[in-house]
Amino acid sequence: MSALATDDYRLTLRVYMEDTDAGGIVYYVNYLKFMERARSEWLRQLGLDQQTLLDEGTQLVVYRLACHYAKPACLDDMLEVTAQVSEMGRCRMTFEQQVWRNEELLCTATVEIACLGTERLRPKAWPASLKILTQAS
Repeated sequence: MSALATDDYRLTLRVYMEDTDAGGIVYYVNYLKFMERARSEWLRQLGLDQQTLLDEGTQLVVYRLACHYAKPACLDDMLEVTAQVSEMGRCRMTFEQQVWRNEELLCTATVEIACLGTERLRPKAWPASLKILTQAS
């Protein structure tokens, strides 16, 4: 995979009751949902969306991830979730992601995304529309 130097995409969101456990702490899997939202919004700001890719026969799936939880987020916290492409191969892309509350780093993850064809669910090369946009960012 080749290394990319792209700017962080940043998504601001609030923690709602549905995101927490009974004690008001964000349930661990919801950090992954927050990161998914940031990647989806990153794609939108490039002028694409998941539905358009699906219509073109392309599906993006999480292939591998490593996550480190440093501090908990709580009910009503305002969070900033970042997404930065660090590597891009022929059919895989790696994101470095972070979740922040003000100046506190709460969670980090390396998320590897695979590009699949929707018919056979087998790896396929990035569509030209996405490859061109990521090289321009």
